[in-house]
Amino acid sequence: MPIHEQSLIRPENLTTHEEKIIDGIDVSGHWSTFIESRVVTDYNEQMEDEIAALPGGEFIHRCWQCGSCTNSCTVNAVNPEFNPRFWIYLIRMGIESELIRDKDIIWQCVSCNKCTYACPRDVYPEGVMKATSHWLELKGHTPQSPSAIFDEVCTDQIVDTGKIEDGRTLRRFMQKTGQSLLQDWIVAMIKQLVSHLPVSLLAKMGLSTLIAPRTSGWSGARRALKRYIEEQQTEQQMAVNPVVAGEEKH
Repeated sequence: MPIHEQSLIRPENLTTHEEKIIDGIDVSGHWSTFIESRVVTDYNEQMEDEIAALPGGEFIHRCWQCGSCTNSCTVNAVNPEFNPRFWIYLIRMGIESELIRDKDIIWQCVSCNKCTYACPRDVYPEGVMKATSHWLELKGHTPQSPSAIFDEVCTDQIVDTGKIEDGRTLRRFMQKTGQSLLQDWIVAMIKQLVSHLPVSLLAKMGLSTLIAPRTSGWSGARRALKRYIEEQQTEQQMAVNPVVAGEEKH
């Protein structure tokens, strides 16, 4: 699965000689541009298996590098450095250091699923991007992303109460991400709600935010969900960091 695009060659890996004569021929400047040879010292032969073990990465092995995902990508159209096909190549080749260099943009996937619709091999590239972002977090290469924090807030609320209360969700998300609740767009939204919704409904929403009502008979489902989530988290940690996860388990 060779990669030949010039855009994927890092600038620091190119060497240009301002004055270079080879066999009496002047090849100075552009003509003397060479790609420096490199040795992969941190090859991770388990990287594909690690990401395949996470939700969304199950079918990464199907990729045949056609490029349909990147060609159809919404984010790539704005930022050419966002290249799902290249990252899948790095994952399958085990070139971990190259993948980590793009850790700050991989999470920018907007889940439009254009890549998934275009993929002729049912790799589900959108899922692979999510699995890769999750892998970077589990490995400690990136902090928890805002989208992951939001998912966590929603999941915790569902598990605890069996309900989703918009006010509590927003408040907890803003707290966990260190954002103020007095932002202009939040204040404007609240003013719109106050001016258009009945007082009784506003009072009910405010009360639900504070009291957090629970679904009747939810205790059994809560225990089952907590047990399932713990099992999944343990499996994922074992797949990505088997030694660390094993020590924690004991």
